[in-house]
Amino acid sequence: MDKTREATVAGQFYPSSESQLKRQIASFLSEEKQKLEVLGCMLPHAGYVYSGRVACQTLNAVKIRQKIVLLGPNHTGLGKAFSIMTEGVWQTPLGGVKIDAGLARLILGHSKLLQEDSLAHIQEHSLEVELPILQYFNSGIEIVPIAFLSDDIGKLKQAGGDLAAAIKESGKRDAIMLVASSDMTHYEPQAVAEKKDAVAIAAILELNEDKLMQEIARFNITMCGYAPVVVMLAASKILGATSARLIKYETSAVASGDATSVVGYAGVVIY
Repeated sequence: MDKTREATVAGQFYPSSESQLKRQIASFLSEEKQKLEVLGCMLPHAGYVYSGRVACQTLNAVKIRQKIVLLGPNHTGLGKAFSIMTEGVWQTPLGGVKIDAGLARLILGHSKLLQEDSLAHIQEHSLEVELPILQYFNSGIEIVPIAFLSDDIGKLKQAGGDLAAAIKESGKRDAIMLVASSDMTHYEPQAVAEKKDAVAIAAILELNEDKLMQEIARFNITMCGYAPVVVMLAASKILGATSARLIKYETSAVASGDATSVVGYAGVVIY
């Protein structure tokens, strides 16, 4: 059976031509950054015209490891609540990205929650939009795509613990990077979005997933990828992370010029 996952939002969220895509990514980069060794990062996943600068500048500050565990929210409602693909190739305009089947099956085998499922991934953009940027910096990456449709913090933390256990067993901890895909506040005035997002980002910088979920509920923060961020934080701490840094934050108003209704974007690294 063909396990190719075609690019579904090329030409919408980012250019469908390789040359235009590389040009757009390059346009977001300024000076060469010293590359940080990180266990994980949080990246936004909107159209590149809006969130590309944040995602590109965040990854420009990171040494991109060979194996990427991609953690994203399930926007479509399709498929399983805890969904992993364990084989196949994801296509982008920059070429195919193979799933690391060995690592993916190890992660699936360690998890009481994950289920083999491609339906959750077929139309989901939150992981796809990260791939060309990752490929731009490291053309040899392999991935493990995982999508979440859950707000149960107990289960999300368990998923993070199971993920960390699998990574430890793999013996490849230093070759693996966790990427959690999330935008921040959606469609509120700039001042409100910045205030709410600062609260959520502060909890992430404290590596405190419980506080993050509490603040989201308390301030009604419409952060779409809290589930993958909780999983990433829980796993990263078990794998030895002790610090986090905000690389860049901005809102859609930078591109649109409209500060009355914005979406927030943050790039954070965990190490």
